[in-house]
Amino acid sequence: MLRAIGRAYHLLLTGCVALAALLLLTGIALVVVDVVTRASGLRPPGYTVAFVEYILLYFTLLSAPWLVRIKGHVLTDMLVVRMPATLRLVCAKAVYLVCIAVSLVFAVQGWLLFQEGLRFGYVDERSVDIPYWALYVLFPLCFSMIAVEFARYLLGFDSLYDRDKPVEAI
Repeated sequence: MLRAIGRAYHLLLTGCVALAALLLLTGIALVVVDVVTRASGLRPPGYTVAFVEYILLYFTLLSAPWLVRIKGHVLTDMLVVRMPATLRLVCAKAVYLVCIAVSLVFAVQGWLLFQEGLRFGYVDERSVDIPYWALYVLFPLCFSMIAVEFARYLLGFDSLYDRDKPVEAI
């Protein structure tokens, strides 16, 4: 049963990253069309900027859990790597707990804002009107998944601070 849940979660995680990549390509295509249209002296679509802004938000949210999983996010560990192993473990667990708490706060707040946008029918007025709830639709899912990824670290399935590849340094 747990193995099936793990596979389903991994499939969801992979699906989110694939959707993020597709959205990024769509955003690039929209910008290219907008620039070519302007360069041709024609009037570009009015929705390009608003859509690309939403695409960047969705791309960030959808790719964040995967980046936490593969340790692909920015991590400043100059103090942690110099600590004794026991203190490093305690600090790592504290960091994981803070990250889980913050992620869950964003998930809950995103859910509440999503519901409020639906309930009151708010509209985000830009070059094109977009339902306000569309800003927050991915917050509950993505921030919950980020919390799950940090929980994996907390429970010892992996560690942010054990890296098998050299990292960039200044």
